[in-house]
Amino acid sequence: MKPASFEYHRVDTVEDALERLGELGEDAKLLAGGQSLVPMMNFRIVRPPALVDISRIPDLRYIARDGDGLRIGGLTVHREIEHADDDLLDGFGVLKAAAPLVGHMPIRSRGTFGGSVAHADPSAEWCMLTLLLDGEIVARSTEGERTIAASDLFLGFFTTTLEPGEILAEVRFQRPLRQAAIEEFARRHGDFAIVAVAAGVESDNGSCSHARVVIGGVDEVPLRVEAAEEVLLGSDLGDEAIEEAAQVAAREVEPASDVHGSAEYRKRLTAVLLRRALRRALENGR
Repeated sequence: MKPASFEYHRVDTVEDALERLGELGEDAKLLAGGQSLVPMMNFRIVRPPALVDISRIPDLRYIARDGDGLRIGGLTVHREIEHADDDLLDGFGVLKAAAPLVGHMPIRSRGTFGGSVAHADPSAEWCMLTLLLDGEIVARSTEGERTIAASDLFLGFFTTTLEPGEILAEVRFQRPLRQAAIEEFARRHGDFAIVAVAAGVESDNGSCSHARVVIGGVDEVPLRVEAAEEVLLGSDLGDEAIEEAAQVAAREVEPASDVHGSAEYRKRLTAVLLRRALRRALENGR
């Protein structure tokens, strides 16, 4: 398959990209790594009349500390996170652990962190972890800059609160979460997960003081399961609490059935993967 005809515009600065988007109108699309957009164009699922290629803007490609926090530029490719120094990602090791789960090496070498978050696939690792880590999305437009909480970003399948003419410039994480892990199940390595689970906890004097559970692949958006978090809060994070949280999460999700698995199968996977994620998260904190 080949895409429908389109205009191609390459830019080298954020300012040029925003100016070009304004000229081309809201139907124009940004091209970052192209690992999601180009296949969709080839199958003519989307037919943008114009592409603005921002892949060569150097100012949007970085991983940087900001005190205890972390900033990742929108054009940072997956492989750069996968191979980042441990010290740079100290407290955010779950990001590095998740990177090898993203597609295959060619995809990780071209695809971008910000592109994945903006694409908003509900089973995508970066979407889940942006929610898990209370990320903030920095969007730039000709009107200036605004910050969007991850909890306010995802609206539905491939749909976010980003406006036409905005560029996802950066994702910010304000505080580390050392005891965190991600687990997923896919039929083949590199396939999108049938179900994925990200979990993180913090404890104080043997009692859970913070818990976050995010499930992917069971809804139109990466889903935070607060009922499971409530089970963990105040617990000793032992086997009984973990099992109860896993069962609660399985009851809370309402996945659809498709060729990859029934709704009941996805519910069972949710429980299994949350058990694994919580146990690995606890190990990561030792």
